Amino acid sequence: MKITILTLFPKMFDGFLKESIIGRARKNEIVEIESVNIRDFGIGSRKQVDDTPYGGGAGMVLRVDVLEKAIRELKSNNKKQKKLVILLTPQGKKYHQKKARELSKYKGDIILVCGHYEGFDERIREYVDEEISIGDYVLTGGEIAAAVVTDSIVRLMPGVLGKEESHQNESFESVTLEHPHYTKPDEYDGKKVPDVLLSGHHAEISKWRREEAIKRTKKRRPDLI
Repeated sequence: MKITILTLFPKMFDGFLKESIIGRARKNEIVEIESVNIRDFGIGSRKQVDDTPYGGGAGMVLRVDVLEKAIRELKSNNKKQKKLVILLTPQGKKYHQKKARELSKYKGDIILVCGHYEGFDERIREYVDEEISIGDYVLTGGEIAAAVVTDSIVRLMPGVLGKEESHQNESFESVTLEHPHYTKPDEYDGKKVPDVLLSGHHAEISKWRREEAIKRTKKRRPDLI
């Protein structure tokens, strides 16, 4: 898979794409990720990408002709490969783990379109396949949302985390949140690691983890059950 992030601020992704799990996945050629500057497709010598909104109002609006040209050119690369174009917008469908898993299995390339300023010209929606929102709040631009979506997709790809079970019991992979975790020291500030985790009894440990996951979910996110 290749993930292309269409953005006005590609340098925002410099560190993100080189470090940790994402960096290793790219180095191991499990996934290809690049950021492309929308301004490369801008109009005139100043590479204009936005303009004032019709009807008046504050802010600037990204032009549909610039964005459509960028999307069209990215889709023309390697035409044999399917392309899924996703608009990152507060008006999109709420993103969740099930969608991340679905996208991680997509047999093609993904293009993430980041908004900025006051938003997009409404007509851009005719040139994308899906619209995604990462939550009910507004960000300065779609770059952080693109990083969230990219990270959630890549970590689910085979070979990225090393062990398949690394993400199978995580929060939102089932109807419950993830169970509590502990490591050394066995006791700290009067608080001890539960005895069952030190017992070596794998069946009892699994039972404890399931029960604790249910308790935690009922307390913190009862809406999931």
